[in-house]
Amino acid sequence: MPTSKSPRKGSLQFWPRKRAAKFLPSINWKAIKTGKTLKGFIAYKAGMASALVKDDTEHSMTKGKQKIIPVTILECPQMKIFSVRFYKNGKVFGEVLSENLDKELKKKVKLPKDSKKKLDSFEGEFDDLRIIVYSLVKKAGIKKTPDMIEIGLTGSYEEKLAYIKENLGKEISILDIFDKDQLIDVRGLTKGKGLQGPVKRFGIKLKRAKSEKGRRRPGTIGPWHPARVIFRVPMAGQLGMFTRTHYNHKIVDLGKPEGKIKNIKNYGDIKADYIIIQGSVQGAAKRQVVLTQPLRPTKKQSKKEYKLVELR
Repeated sequence: MPTSKSPRKGSLQFWPRKRAAKFLPSINWKAIKTGKTLKGFIAYKAGMASALVKDDTEHSMTKGKQKIIPVTILECPQMKIFSVRFYKNGKVFGEVLSENLDKELKKKVKLPKDSKKKLDSFEGEFDDLRIIVYSLVKKAGIKKTPDMIEIGLTGSYEEKLAYIKENLGKEISILDIFDKDQLIDVRGLTKGKGLQGPVKRFGIKLKRAKSEKGRRRPGTIGPWHPARVIFRVPMAGQLGMFTRTHYNHKIVDLGKPEGKIKNIKNYGDIKADYIIIQGSVQGAAKRQVVLTQPLRPTKKQSKKEYKLVELR
């Protein structure tokens, strides 16, 4: 008989397989080099739809024709700067709280003690800075407590500082960060599925019908020695609520709501700025995600050009 081969089930890239500690993931902003100003933006998943688009992609077999593609609608309420963090040698050495914070924010978020330090007092001492932003999610009607995340900036130290001074106390729109037809990455949590067995969690095969002690379990969990169950053995456990990244989604359309998109299942109407991207996005409806500039854009995705005709 030929030697039977069975490659291991479940990627070791994602370990440990446990529930994420927070909804918005930490991001390596140094790795992302592109972008106008901000490298990311907070968005909320509204749902999926079928979009009738005109294909304007060069050398495409369907160029000039209309076709239907799956799209995801994301609502992106404006953001404001909460504080500025100053870095030196990769470590946080100072933070300045914004002076023009919303009054309602004090009721929703625990604020640090007032600092007398100003932005100008840190000039020349540090080599990098980032901002902590909060979303004005109340405008979208999803919830009242804003989401907060640290976001990196493009440009030199002086350009970053100038951008922050210009936008302190102002609302930042997604229309100023991303352009139509560009690529973006989506980072967020998958749907939570709770405790699941090894068949669903790792994709192992069912044992034969009359197997002893159950079919939906591994045949053995290991030898006598080493006298322990190693982590490579597929076992039951948490499935979902994992941090994952989807790369190179194409922006099909973005803009102001103006009553265009209504009655989305499990969500409602779009009240703030929105963005429509090709393909599906991880997570349930109303799940917060982070849209970032593309980490590794591909030529095939970059060449695509779609003109939105209507949503179905």
